[in-house]
Order: sequence, then C-alpha cells, then structure tokens
Amino acid sequence: MPEGPEIRIAADRIATAIVGHTARRVWFAFDRLKPWEAKLSGRAVEAVEPRGKALLIRFRGGLVIYSHNQLYGRWYIRPAGELPRTGRSLRLAIDNEIHSALLYSASEIDVLGEDELETHPFLARIGPDVLDAKLRPATIARRLDAKAFRGRQLGALLLDQGFLAGIGNYLRSEMLWVARLDPLRRARDLSTEDRRRLARAIRVVARRAYRKRGITVDARMVGSRRRKGMRRRDLRHYVFARAGQPCESCGASIERIDVGGRRCYVCPHCQMCE
Repeated sequence: MPEGPEIRIAADRIATAIVGHTARRVWFAFDRLKPWEAKLSGRAVEAVEPRGKALLIRFRGGLVIYSHNQLYGRWYIRPAGELPRTGRSLRLAIDNEIHSALLYSASEIDVLGEDELETHPFLARIGPDVLDAKLRPATIARRLDAKAFRGRQLGALLLDQGFLAGIGNYLRSEMLWVARLDPLRRARDLSTEDRRRLARAIRVVARRAYRKRGITVDARMVGSRRRKGMRRRDLRHYVFARAGQPCESCGASIERIDVGGRRCYVCPHCQMCE
C-alpha cells in the first residue's frame, strides 16, 4: 500500500496537471456517484491535498473528491482523453483541455462538502499528517506520552493512522532503526530522550522519503552503496526488506520479525539489546 510520501508525490503530479484548470469532464465508475458528474464538470480545480494515505481534490464551490488508494489504487496522468495501457479498472477520470487525471482500481471514493470532511469516517479518526509542514517533533513527542497512545507497542503504534497519518510498513522499520528503538517497547517505557529521538526520526525519515521518492537512507550512504554497484531498489533502506544483511551501524545481521501482524525489520544489536 502506498504510504504518505508516495501519496504526496502523487498529489504533486496530479496538482501540476489539474489545479488551476477547469474540469471539462468528471467521470465516476460507481453508480452512486454518477449524479455528481454534472455538478463537478465545468468547475475549476483549486487544490490537491494529501491526508495521510487519502487524497482530497478540491473544486471551486466547496466540493471535494475524497479517494483512498488502499492496496491497489493507482493514479495516472495522461494527455487529455488518452488512456494508459493497463489491466486495471478505471474508477475516476478528471479531464481538462490538456491532461486527464485517472484513478484506477481504487474502491474508496466519495464526494463531500467542506463541512463534511471532519465527520468523514476515515478523516475524522486520523491524526496529524506525518508530512504536514507544521508538524513539529515536540508535538510528536507529546502524542507518544498521551493517554490514548502511551500503552501501545511502538511497532503497532506507528501503523495506527490515529497516531500519525501516512506511516506504513517501510517507514516504521526505518524510523525505529534511526531512533535505535525496539518495536516491542511500549511508548510509556520511553525516556524523555527516547521520545525526542523517535520524534526527530519520524520527521526526518518521512521527509527524506518524500524528497528522495522512497529513499530513506542519507545521501552519504546512497553514494557509498552506488559506488558498490547496488541497484536503487537495494540501496533505498537501512533495514526494511534487508533481512540477513549487515546493519550499517554495527554489522549485526538484520532480522525480520512480525509486529502487529506485519513484517518489521530490526537490528538485534542496535535496537533490541536492552
């Protein structure tokens, strides 16, 4: 499933293609949304905004298309009226005079008014967006100590969109390694310095993944790995999907464990030696 950085990258691409343009045609695959086609067609698109793993496309007049890619959804940008070659099912099309923004295979799509956003079942329960420019490490540290979250294991908590929206499986492994924290530790057992370190790691890793399109390691390590001939897919992460390979910090073999029913990668020496 795409995580916050990938959703924001997609939002940037979509915004470049449709923001500031009048939607000549809006088309939905689902019958329940068909009445909205005529109401949205002819309106200008004002903004494309990610909310965690969801996307909001704002139209003039206060109408918003909400979509969530879930596991299989994918956006394509094509010249107006042109369709990609894909076996996926088209769910939503927004056409202007230059481009078509096309959403395939997603099933969670709705049209909302501005006043309905905060009561939407998904949007109402998510926490701050991990890539929100206003999100500060101090805010994250306070949330780690909040009553609703302090009893949770870190590995499960970081996947809870109610804690922070936009963190998924690869980001949590990377964030916990950077912070040198065991995913099985509970938030309440962290020291003040632990919470600060994790808060900084969350912010740094998420922003780097956005800027570098999924790469979570620092620039020095990218250069070192490229000089060794490593391919992009193999050099992107510190620990995620690198079971059996050496930890870049201590040389111990990276391990895969299950946390919250999903795979998580850790260094047993750097993170789990307490």
